[in-house]
Amino acid sequence: MQRVDTPEILDSDACSPAEAKVVLSVIGNINRRFGGVATTQQMIDRVIESTGSRRLSLLEVAAGLGEVPRIVQQNCSERGIVLDVTLLDILPSHLPVNHSDGTGLNRTNLIAANGGVVRDALALPFGDNAFDLISCNLFMHHLNPQQSKDFMREAIRVSRQAVLINDLIRHPLHLALVYASFPLMRNRIAWLDGLTSVRRAYIPEEIEIMLADAFPNESAIRTEICRKFLFRMGAILWKTPVGSD
Repeated sequence: MQRVDTPEILDSDACSPAEAKVVLSVIGNINRRFGGVATTQQMIDRVIESTGSRRLSLLEVAAGLGEVPRIVQQNCSERGIVLDVTLLDILPSHLPVNHSDGTGLNRTNLIAANGGVVRDALALPFGDNAFDLISCNLFMHHLNPQQSKDFMREAIRVSRQAVLINDLIRHPLHLALVYASFPLMRNRIAWLDGLTSVRRAYIPEEIEIMLADAFPNESAIRTEICRKFLFRMGAILWKTPVGSD
């Protein structure tokens, strides 16, 4: 199945802020029920197990409503692990309701939105090693191969420990399942974008090739990629050696 890169309605002017909230709510339901939350949770658990860290800072890029990291944050809290979450999205309408949160981020091109920042994930407004983890969920397939490599380099720059990629796997059976899912989604935009997402998703082997291209001289960058429930993929790009502090 060849990759077909077509824009999604949610990312266009054709989707109003009100419609975007509905679509993001549908995506949240899918993440809870079909492996989105579980995949991010398992990757963070892997980092905790490997590093021994009990407190981690996480930047969630293309965060939308930020439901996945917030659920994982709560799960970690119940085990005595602190996960400090910052949300970032390029569109204010995708983030939780805008309000000043006292962080001092209200300045040109940086808008506080319920603890979030409005900015492009390909040009992160943070210094090197600013967060322990950079995470994304259902974002990578929105990028073409060159943008994907640019994002991985930028994410590695800003992370201290690892980059977590949670995304779909392109497969004909996956596409067939989404075709049959309209009664579950009950939202035309979410359903159409779901079909588009599967068609433009990557497979693990493509992620590995892009990673090698992005870091041709960086033998320290290592990757763990796992296939998850219902055509999900979890990829950890390690910046620090596994088992190090």
